[in-house]
Amino acid sequence: MGAGHLSVEYDPCPSVAAEARAEVRRQLEGWGLSEQCDATELLVSELVTNALLHTASRFRLTLTAAHGVLRCEVADSSRRVPRVFETDSTEDRESGRGMFLVDALAQRWGCHQDGPGKTVWFELGTCGTNGCGRRQP
Repeated sequence: MGAGHLSVEYDPCPSVAAEARAEVRRQLEGWGLSEQCDATELLVSELVTNALLHTASRFRLTLTAAHGVLRCEVADSSRRVPRVFETDSTEDRESGRGMFLVDALAQRWGCHQDGPGKTVWFELGTCGTNGCGRRQP
């Protein structure tokens, strides 16, 4: 329990965020990680939505759970690096708030370039004891 690996490739279509959330919930429940479902679904939805908005190509969602850490990665063909915008910004932004949520809720997150594209990832703790789920500097 609490360990596993999933990698799914998606076509860019309007229903893909809902499909990805449902797949994440099924996998986490199967791995015995139901407590992480809500936060993980929300953050996956944000990363998938970014992939949809910034690229018109297929992208890959990968989940890995091991050693008290749940890691989610979304790899797409865009080289545009995500930025965190503060929610109290005076600018009226149509987008950019999703990464604020990722930054606020994830234990850690980041982005790295992958050939012609990038991979955006986040991690959440899965054990809930000894500070396991707390944000790391």
